Amino acid sequence: MQTPDILVINGPNLNMLGTREPQIYGRETLKDLQALISAKAAELEVRVEFFQSNHEGAIVDRIQEARGKSDFILLNAGAYTHTSVAIRDALSGVDIPFYEIHISNVHRREEFRHHSYLSGIAEGVICGFGLNGYLYALENAAALLRSR
Repeated sequence: MQTPDILVINGPNLNMLGTREPQIYGRETLKDLQALISAKAAELEVRVEFFQSNHEGAIVDRIQEARGKSDFILLNAGAYTHTSVAIRDALSGVDIPFYEIHISNVHRREEFRHHSYLSGIAEGVICGFGLNGYLYALENAAALLRSR
């Protein structure tokens, strides 16, 4: 099998990791997260590419660009999880499996965070494990891709 390509997309405000509500999201930065994922990717022998945007359209564009190039998407759409039909439609349109990831346990937070437009089409949802959730997602995506 060819080396799997996994795209990691982070949505709005995730560029502020480490400073934004550290009691919820921790003190590690987006750069720290990318280093953790890169180290795990090397161990798993998968390629990862990172993308972060605060703009819904840019996320839609990046998902569409992944068609035919990425084998799996790890997506933390941030607040767009709860509002974006456009991101859901982009994911449906490219036919790339993905995991929905949340650093915090969204079900212990405000009611509006309990609904996701993405969960119904995701391969799985990981929430409440901090940055480790990305590593769980990466491990499982690599295993899933290798089993196919």
